[in-house]
Amino acid sequence: MNRMTAMAAATLLAAGPAAAATGPFFSLRNTNFIVLLAFIAFIAILVYYRVPAMLGGSLDKRADGIRNDLDEARRLREDAQEIYASYERRQREVKTQAEQIVANAKREAEAQANKARQDLDRSIERRLQAAQDQISSAENDAVRAVRDRAVQTAVAAASEILATQVRAGQRSAGIDDAIDDVARRLN
Repeated sequence: MNRMTAMAAATLLAAGPAAAATGPFFSLRNTNFIVLLAFIAFIAILVYYRVPAMLGGSLDKRADGIRNDLDEARRLREDAQEIYASYERRQREVKTQAEQIVANAKREAEAQANKARQDLDRSIERRLQAAQDQISSAENDAVRAVRDRAVQTAVAAASEILATQVRAGQRSAGIDDAIDDVARRLN
């Protein structure tokens, strides 16, 4: 790099303003010719030190780096899209599972409610049947008690009637009347 700087400085000194003058073009006194020679010398120095190759190499390295970065970015983008698609699929699956869980819970709740309703209906029927049985039993007990009382009253009344008839001496006549009364009622 130092040699290149030294050559560029020597060329500039050789083509200084004191050497430049107007005149024929291919003369060292013509400014345009000297600028052309300096430019050609500068390009020759650049080519000699392979500056275009170095610039090309660094530009190629830079292009390769950019290409690699773009490839990496493209790969990362594809990976991100795959991950995003995977999450979307998972979200749909989870949503479907959640809907199924809610539907199952509703069905179970309805089934439990129906079962509870049926159990309640059976319990009410059993209690109603027990109450009706108690009422029937109480009615039967009351009818039995009334019959027993009626029988006791009838027996007591019959005893009094028989006692009055027996006193009067109509024992056989009372029996005959009772037989006639039974015969009339049976016919």
